[in-house]
Amino acid sequence: MKIQDIIFLIIFVFLILKRNPAISAYTGIISLIVSIPLFYLQIFFTAQRLTYYAAAFFLVSVIFHLLSLKKAK
Repeated sequence: MKIQDIIFLIIFVFLILKRNPAISAYTGIISLIVSIPLFYLQIFFTAQRLTYYAAAFFLVSVIFHLLSLKKAK
C-alpha cells in the first residue's frame, strides 16, 4: 500500500464521517484537477489512481444526496 492510498483512505473516512455531499464533490473535483498535470507529465499510475479516487468521492457524494432526499420525504 502506497502513501497515496493511505492518504486517500484517511480522507475517505473523514468524508464519510462528515456526511457532507458538497465537500465530497469538491474533493473529487480537486482530485481530477491534480491528475491533469500528472497525465501531461506521463506519470500514468498516480494520475489513474487519482481518477479512481475522484470516482469514489463522487459516488459518496451521490449516495449522501440520495440519503438526504430520502430523509426529506
